[in-house]
Amino acid sequence: MLRRLPKVSTRGLLHAEQRLAERYADLVRLAYLVLPPALGRHRRVLLAHALVQRTLPAAASGVPAPRAARDDAPPMSRSLYVPVLREVLALSRRPPLWPGRVPPPGMLLPRLPVVWGLRLLPRAGGADELALGRALSELSATARAAFILLRVERLTEAETRGVLEAAGFGGVEAELRAALDLDAVLDSGAAGVLASEEFDPCTVRARPSDLLRRRRRVHLAGIAVLVALITVVTLVVSDGVPTVRAGAGAHRASRPAPAVDDVVRVAPGAWAATSRVDFTAWPARGRLVRDRALLRRALTAWAGDGHATRISRSAGTAAGPPLDAPHLLYAGPVGGGTVVLLHDGQRLARYREAAASGARSLVLARVDDADVTTAAAVALDTSGERVRYLLAPWVAASWTRDLMRPDTPARALAVDGDGLTAPVPLFGPGPRPGAGAGCGSRTVLQLRSSSRIAEHHAFLLAGLGELTAVHLTYTPLPGQGAPARQPREATGPAALLAWARTGCAVGLPHGPGVKAVNVWDFAEQDLPDGAGPGVWTCARADTWRGPGEVAVALRTAGAGTGEQARVVARARATGACGRFGQHVVVHANWRSPKGAWYVLAAGSRAVRGLIVTGDVTAGTDGATLAVRAGARARTAVRARLAGGLRPIDLSPGRSG
Repeated sequence: MLRRLPKVSTRGLLHAEQRLAERYADLVRLAYLVLPPALGRHRRVLLAHALVQRTLPAAASGVPAPRAARDDAPPMSRSLYVPVLREVLALSRRPPLWPGRVPPPGMLLPRLPVVWGLRLLPRAGGADELALGRALSELSATARAAFILLRVERLTEAETRGVLEAAGFGGVEAELRAALDLDAVLDSGAAGVLASEEFDPCTVRARPSDLLRRRRRVHLAGIAVLVALITVVTLVVSDGVPTVRAGAGAHRASRPAPAVDDVVRVAPGAWAATSRVDFTAWPARGRLVRDRALLRRALTAWAGDGHATRISRSAGTAAGPPLDAPHLLYAGPVGGGTVVLLHDGQRLARYREAAASGARSLVLARVDDADVTTAAAVALDTSGERVRYLLAPWVAASWTRDLMRPDTPARALAVDGDGLTAPVPLFGPGPRPGAGAGCGSRTVLQLRSSSRIAEHHAFLLAGLGELTAVHLTYTPLPGQGAPARQPREATGPAALLAWARTGCAVGLPHGPGVKAVNVWDFAEQDLPDGAGPGVWTCARADTWRGPGEVAVALRTAGAGTGEQARVVARARATGACGRFGQHVVVHANWRSPKGAWYVLAAGSRAVRGLIVTGDVTAGTDGATLAVRAGARARTAVRARLAGGLRPIDLSPGRSG
């Protein structure tokens, strides 16, 4: 049943147009951010503009709030939010042609409007925008709307509740709590990030769609129409309906393998002439890039038709054929076999044929937001505890170094003309991570980008046995009165020392699709009984799919560089110690060199006071605390932050 719009006078429409024009960019941004991220940026841009313009009659009529929400109703200057949110949230929850029911997960929203042959995309942002976009995508549409009204439009909690209820969505307490929880862990710069061009659907770039793919789709559409006509004629002539016996000739639904001629080959110098320095800028390298039979076998295996091919994928990586015509990155002999490396814009695919046995394997790995560091090395061949990497074309120099020996110089690594390295030890060998002293060696790659990318840009990568290597970074202690520091490359003396003391203790998770690990020294305190200064460190491992895990460790300055820090807490699936979890607090029992036991507590830069309660009670106005207690004392810690923010408690039994 169609909704009847209120009658609006011409004068009312003119007034509404003026109001919409004044707030148009803000309203379109609101609609764009609330729409489901799964739609993609192009469709969200078009839908955001269409939905805002469709609210013109409702804006002119001055839609009132429901009676239950009149006390919290927004002022007239904000009443434009109501019809916009009503349209956006209704579209997000219940697509057209699905009356009266909530669609199941994965239900596609309408593809209209369409701009034929063009893609309209907001300008790409940086790491801050990417992280905030991920955090918003984990909220529901109503919670996203509440967050934007609170953070960007600066509405109060009551006003936000009133707007959402006026838009016809009552019972939003859970969504409000989710929005407030996200708002609590963000710093004051989040509003500025939301105002950037990454989230501005009014500042867009027009780009053509994939012309070859579009042409192929037109041909396929023509063929499909022809087949449909033939089928209809056949049914009419035979006056019957064809049936298929269950189980007879069952066909596994899958996309056909891309043709060899469709494979994309990038020019060798393309990486130096683009702002997108990732796998899309890799050229095709290797002696067999023109071997059509080899490429056909690799493409067939990826499409799921290689029945004798063993397929595996890293955590969080989608299965299935390539999404688009893939880029060819490498094809040639490596070790005891032949390797083909492909990239479809979202995933890497490594196809390998063993020379001796003829066994075939395909490994898929998610790399959808790779950059100059995380797209710098790919493992082409792993044999035992050693691996050979293919380096990015922008890598100008390469070394290996032992992460456990920060004073030992890095050693030059041999690389052939195609960018293939000599065999390198995996991150190890040595005792199990977290085993304490006697960690053994931990070999990492130290690479330096070409000066055409950045001057003196060196970084560390650790191989954990997966297709991509893990980027290692470091965040130093906060400065006096300085703003929050950002992660930096772990190549300086302080970074190498911190990694040497914590790298083996915290361990690097093996196998869960780890993208990067950052070691953050978030607090320093003078330890009791003359133990000297102690540094609290939070090591965060981020995965390609988003969630991360952390380990908090305490290291003392008196011990040698070979002694590992003591891990006091771990947490999984948490935002702590990341871009949107900068406020943390932790406490633990600690034994001094004189044998006395204490409760130590520490908070990050913004902590203004600590209170320990339980078997002992103590407080301080600073960010660190030490109080004498028994060896098994049970305590809890509370932190006071500026602005009423709430830190994430990483203490044992409290993190998550």
